[in-house]
Amino acid sequence: MEFIILIILALLIIAVVILNIKIVPQSKAYVIERLGTYSTTWQTGLHVKIPFIERVAKQVSLKEQIVDFPPQPVITKDNVTMQIDTVVFFQITDPKLFSYGVERPLSAIENLTATTLRNIIGEMELDHTLTSRDVINAKIRGILDEATDPWGIKVNRVELKNILPPKEIQDAMEKQMKAERQRREAILTAEGEKASKILVAEGQKESKILAAEAEKQSAILAAEAIKEAKIREAEGEAEAILKVEQARAQAISLINEAAPGQGYLTIKSLEAFEAAADGQATKLIIPSDLQGIAGLAASAKEIISDK
Repeated sequence: MEFIILIILALLIIAVVILNIKIVPQSKAYVIERLGTYSTTWQTGLHVKIPFIERVAKQVSLKEQIVDFPPQPVITKDNVTMQIDTVVFFQITDPKLFSYGVERPLSAIENLTATTLRNIIGEMELDHTLTSRDVINAKIRGILDEATDPWGIKVNRVELKNILPPKEIQDAMEKQMKAERQRREAILTAEGEKASKILVAEGQKESKILAAEAEKQSAILAAEAIKEAKIREAEGEAEAILKVEQARAQAISLINEAAPGQGYLTIKSLEAFEAAADGQATKLIIPSDLQGIAGLAASAKEIISDK
């Protein structure tokens, strides 16, 4: 019987020891209290707590957390009421402060975010609010980060998820955007027509330039052809004159080499006189030695008859 009791006690002790062995996983931290008072913070790894004296008061996640708060009504500087919902990215840096610094930390962050948002938007007009998301995000993040530091929380980022102005303002904004789109469309259409006309004009200009260049080249080629023809004609006439003159010179040279007598010269003179007499001249100059020429002609006739 005593053996059984010992076995039961041993099993109970083993069970208690096993139940008090704690393994803290990655990105977690355990806040430990001893007799109701903060004792220590366990980080990642194996830990053993003292039974009935120590307890795990809080398990804290060290990961970055995201909280999406519902839309909050805010009023701008120009008295326009709109709904804005925010998203806060935060991380717990001190598990002890997070556990004992503030009751319900998430609710405290939400209320602080709403209050900060109202203060910032209240200093801005509607148009400025709609175009200054980055400025608003940066201001809210700075204020929240400073305010939550005593709670062991670091605010990494704040984003305005939606900004919803009143219905009538949304309708006016949609009409304005529609008019702006129509204006841009008209501008793009006009620019397209202008570009098209420019291209057509450029094409016509290029066509005229090419036609003028073609006419110019044609005229140049025609002028070059006429010039070449005239040059060749002139060269031909010059060559013909040269040939004639050369033949005459050769004939004179042959005559000179033959040493013609006075009779031959007289006959050539008569041939020249005959050619002149057959012409269109109204006046005829008869040489003074015509009688001598006639006598010479008779002598020449006798000589030919003898031959």
